[in-house]
Amino acid sequence: MEINNTPDISGDGEQFDKNVKLIIIGSGPAGLSAALYAARADLKPVVLTGMELGGQVSLTFTVDNYPGFPEGVGGSELVEKFKQQAEHFGAIVNFDSAVEVDLSQYPFFIRTYQGEYLAQAIVVATGASARHLDIPGEKKFTGRGVSYCATCDGWFFKEKDVVVVGGGDSALEESLFLTRFAKSVTIIHRRDELRAGTFLRNRAAANPKIHFIMNSIVSDILGEDAVKSVKLKNVETGEIRDHPTDGVFVFIGHTPNTQLFEGQLDMDDRKYIKVDPLLHTNVPGVFVAGEAADPHFRQVITSAGMGAAAAMQAIHFLQDRVENS
Repeated sequence: MEINNTPDISGDGEQFDKNVKLIIIGSGPAGLSAALYAARADLKPVVLTGMELGGQVSLTFTVDNYPGFPEGVGGSELVEKFKQQAEHFGAIVNFDSAVEVDLSQYPFFIRTYQGEYLAQAIVVATGASARHLDIPGEKKFTGRGVSYCATCDGWFFKEKDVVVVGGGDSALEESLFLTRFAKSVTIIHRRDELRAGTFLRNRAAANPKIHFIMNSIVSDILGEDAVKSVKLKNVETGEIRDHPTDGVFVFIGHTPNTQLFEGQLDMDDRKYIKVDPLLHTNVPGVFVAGEAADPHFRQVITSAGMGAAAAMQAIHFLQDRVENS
């Protein structure tokens, strides 16, 4: 089957039954960095944004560790800059989601909510999603006191008492953000020591609004129309007690968004896609960048770097096909 070099774009911005050189699935730092590099190589990559442009970073109030922004930068602002730069060089950003991918045929087949594509190469940049506690009351009170995004919901807890579940960097970053609104923030962690970096631990410890309950887990979330309290279980003594709170923010890790590729791409036991040092998967022409393949670093800068590298590998793959055809 012959593939056209340039996707046809209809007047309303939607694309249907298009043949493209490169599709990038995901629009976080990895996906948009891949789009920038591929666009500069004149591949006219198509970016499928997923349900939310920018992924997790777009929900981050301030990114203060991305080079070039000494005063920090809002997550949504940073994503918008990524998008504008990629589009400046010819990337096509579609607010659409992939719902089916067939990697057993070539060109690869991708079905979205709006149409279908055939692609000569794919960069998977689908990221990861917040992990849930899976305890009684969590689902019932989601949106009524239970949240996974302090940036999204912190404003609703002005002068209220909230708890944060978790002990890593994300938990402390979000706890510090919540102190802008909440009267108090209590961090609940199952271990006797936080996993977050020293800088964040020191900042949290120095904040008078932040308190800690260690060696404990939340076993139940209680309330009527909204959250009123949580049950805490001490993992050492087994003691269970009620802890009054107006909100529960959960930051206990992430699950990679790789379900679309199960049975087609090799994955580890946690469902992260396996890649070699050059970001190749087991399927030639399919590359992965960002948190879909990275359970370790999970930073904006590392995801962006992986996106650039994956795009460069996709460029080489496509060039080799042309030269060997």
